[in-house]
Amino acid sequence: MLDEPTAALGVRESHQALEIISHLKEQGISAVVISHNLEHVFSVVDRIVVLRQGVMQGERRVREVKGDEIVSMITGAAEIKKLEFGNAAQ
Repeated sequence: MLDEPTAALGVRESHQALEIISHLKEQGISAVVISHNLEHVFSVVDRIVVLRQGVMQGERRVREVKGDEIVSMITGAAEIKKLEFGNAAQ
Protein backbone atom coordinates (compact mmCIF):
# COMPACT_ATOMS: atom_id res chain seq x y z
CA MET A 1 0.00 0.00 0.00
CA LEU A 2 1.46 3.31 -1.08
CA ASP A 3 0.02 6.48 0.45
CA GLU A 4 0.92 9.53 -1.64
CA PRO A 5 4.15 7.90 -2.85
CA THR A 6 5.23 10.88 -4.96
CA ALA A 7 4.00 13.74 -2.77
CA ALA A 8 7.39 14.75 -1.35
CA LEU A 9 9.47 13.77 -4.39
CA GLY A 10 10.95 15.80 -7.20
CA VAL A 11 10.12 15.13 -10.84
CA ARG A 12 12.94 12.64 -11.38
CA GLU A 13 12.25 10.75 -8.17
CA SER A 14 8.50 10.69 -8.89
CA HIS A 15 9.21 9.18 -12.30
CA GLN A 16 11.40 6.51 -10.67
CA ALA A 17 8.70 5.68 -8.11
CA LEU A 18 6.11 5.31 -10.89
CA GLU A 19 8.49 3.07 -12.82
CA ILE A 20 8.84 0.82 -9.77
CA ILE A 21 5.05 0.60 -9.43
CA SER A 22 4.73 -0.20 -13.15
CA HIS A 23 7.42 -2.87 -12.86
CA LEU A 24 5.57 -4.51 -9.96
CA LYS A 25 2.39 -4.46 -12.05
CA GLU A 26 4.20 -6.16 -14.95
CA GLN A 27 5.27 -8.90 -12.54
CA GLY A 28 1.66 -9.44 -11.44
CA ILE A 29 2.19 -7.85 -8.03
CA SER A 30 -0.75 -5.75 -6.89
CA ALA A 31 -0.38 -2.41 -5.18
CA VAL A 32 -2.85 0.02 -3.70
CA VAL A 33 -1.85 3.58 -4.59
CA ILE A 34 -3.48 6.41 -2.64
CA SER A 35 -2.89 9.71 -4.40
CA HIS A 36 -4.42 13.03 -5.34
CA ASN A 37 -2.14 13.28 -8.39
CA LEU A 38 -4.46 11.99 -11.10
CA GLU A 39 -1.76 12.14 -13.78
CA HIS A 40 0.30 9.70 -11.74
CA VAL A 41 -2.72 7.56 -10.90
CA PHE A 42 -3.81 7.21 -14.53
CA SER A 43 -0.25 6.31 -15.56
CA VAL A 44 0.13 3.26 -13.30
CA VAL A 45 -3.24 1.81 -12.26
CA ASP A 46 -5.93 -0.38 -13.81
CA ARG A 47 -8.79 0.67 -11.54
CA ILE A 48 -9.65 3.76 -9.56
CA VAL A 49 -11.77 3.74 -6.42
CA VAL A 50 -12.85 7.12 -5.09
CA LEU A 51 -13.61 7.60 -1.41
CA ARG A 52 -15.14 10.89 -0.29
CA GLN A 53 -15.70 11.56 3.40
CA GLY A 54 -15.23 7.86 4.08
CA VAL A 55 -17.88 6.75 1.58
CA MET A 56 -17.13 4.98 -1.68
CA GLN A 57 -18.22 7.23 -4.53
CA GLY A 58 -17.43 4.80 -7.31
CA GLU A 59 -15.02 2.42 -8.96
CA ARG A 60 -13.93 2.79 -12.57
CA ARG A 61 -11.54 1.04 -14.91
CA VAL A 62 -8.93 3.51 -16.14
CA ARG A 63 -9.47 2.58 -19.78
CA GLU A 64 -13.19 3.39 -19.45
CA VAL A 65 -13.09 6.74 -17.61
CA LYS A 66 -11.82 10.27 -18.08
CA GLY A 67 -10.19 12.41 -15.45
CA ASP A 68 -13.11 14.85 -15.22
CA GLU A 69 -15.43 12.05 -14.05
CA ILE A 70 -12.96 11.11 -11.32
CA VAL A 71 -12.60 14.76 -10.27
CA SER A 72 -16.38 15.03 -10.17
CA MET A 73 -16.55 12.08 -7.77
CA ILE A 74 -13.70 13.47 -5.63
CA THR A 75 -15.23 16.94 -5.30
CA GLY A 76 -18.83 15.85 -4.87
CA ALA A 77 -19.93 17.45 -8.13
CA ALA A 78 -21.43 14.10 -9.19
CA GLU A 79 -23.73 14.21 -6.13
CA ILE A 80 -24.76 17.79 -6.89
CA LYS A 81 -25.66 16.82 -10.47
CA LYS A 82 -27.75 13.89 -9.18
CA LEU A 83 -29.65 16.26 -6.88
CA GLU A 84 -30.18 18.86 -9.62
CA PHE A 85 -31.40 16.35 -12.19
CA GLY A 86 -33.51 14.56 -9.59
CA ASN A 87 -35.27 17.82 -8.65
CA ALA A 88 -35.77 18.79 -12.32
CA ALA A 89 -37.68 15.56 -12.90
CA GLN A 90 -40.26 16.44 -10.20
